[in-house]
Amino acid sequence: MAIYAIGDVQGCYDELRKLLDKIKFDPQLDQIWSCGDLVNRGPKSLKTLRFCRDLGGAFRMVLGNHDLHLLSVGRGHRPARVTDTFGRVLRASDRDELFDWLVRMPLFMYDAELKVAMVHAGISPVWSLQQCLDLSDELSAILQSPVLDLYLSSMYGNEPSIWSDALTGPARWRTATNYFTRMRFCDAAGKLELLTNSGPDTAPPGYRPWYEHASRVMETTPVVFGHWAALMGKTTTSRAIAIDTGCAWGFELTACNLSNGFERTSVKKLK
Repeated sequence: MAIYAIGDVQGCYDELRKLLDKIKFDPQLDQIWSCGDLVNRGPKSLKTLRFCRDLGGAFRMVLGNHDLHLLSVGRGHRPARVTDTFGRVLRASDRDELFDWLVRMPLFMYDAELKVAMVHAGISPVWSLQQCLDLSDELSAILQSPVLDLYLSSMYGNEPSIWSDALTGPARWRTATNYFTRMRFCDAAGKLELLTNSGPDTAPPGYRPWYEHASRVMETTPVVFGHWAALMGKTTTSRAIAIDTGCAWGFELTACNLSNGFERTSVKKLK
């Protein structure tokens, strides 16, 4: 059995199938971990969602910001952007079933046997592994509860910019979600800078890429993440494993074998 982590698919269904063929993925034996953002920007979000859902137990994922944006638009809390490409999902006959499947996905996960964690964007350097798991469980419970719509309607925004255990309600949910699904830069205390989305060398004064700070989690646990295509799969530490290699932007889709020393396999964006 092999476990493969796959970077942001973002509706690039054909490239996903080509990558799975290249690694000889067998859903009877192997497992896929997706780092989120299954949808948007690419042309085939609906086929991607249906395919991944139908893999059943052979597929696991954490939610990304584009997945949550799809839910927010689909449930009427946000208008679609001009750049959104998931219109077919919104019109699909099984839309509600796909949404029900998505909301059951966590925002952070950890495998005790592999001793590897996965998140879409990042984690606060001050969080422990248990705190990451607890916050993910807290948000998952909200996503599957009657306050789902309150969560989705209050999800957008950059404040509060730093985590506090004293946060409550929508401010608490939004802040935790921003760490898990949107962060790139923060300071040593975990204060977020969410306006800059370019490469790691463009950090504003006082900020660094989140994975360059001393981290309670990464002291012992590698963290696999996506979201930041500008990294092109490269970080400054072996404890932070970036796997978004910009397929939706015309580059590559990458799989990382978590069972075999993080060996990487990529396919180029199809024309």
